[in-house]
Amino acid sequence: MKFDYTKKIQSVDALKGLLSGKVVFTNGCFDILHVGHITYLQQARSLGDVLVVALNSDDSVKRLKGEERPVNGLIDRMSLIAALEAVTWVTWFEQDDPVSVIRALKPNVLVKGGDHAAEGILGGKDVRSWGGEVLSLSFVGGKSTTSLIDKVRKK
Repeated sequence: MKFDYTKKIQSVDALKGLLSGKVVFTNGCFDILHVGHITYLQQARSLGDVLVVALNSDDSVKRLKGEERPVNGLIDRMSLIAALEAVTWVTWFEQDDPVSVIRALKPNVLVKGGDHAAEGILGGKDVRSWGGEVLSLSFVGGKSTTSLIDKVRKK
């Protein structure tokens, strides 16, 4: 049986009509996938029925991370995330933060990695305003896209 992970990639507008159950939301660049990302996404999925992952557009990553990023383009990054079993839906946003997407989708749970304090997570105030939870999940130390890029550059 063939599984078409690309069906998991949807616009924000399309997702509004597809979400049900307890929705968990996270976002990020996910430029080079590593074990820290996998662990984090599995933890996030365990918190609800549906996990939505919103990715920064290429222009947004460039503004946030510098001219040499992203290493992988948006289509490739979304495809990799969509292929993961833990992920239900993948979408994207052009802005530098996901607040408009969070407001549009109204998730029950908003999560980020442990390198973000729950109180400072963008969109957290909105999620709390409709009774949702905002959580900072555990962080896998020593695993980051930046450290992987630095390691490759040294070789």
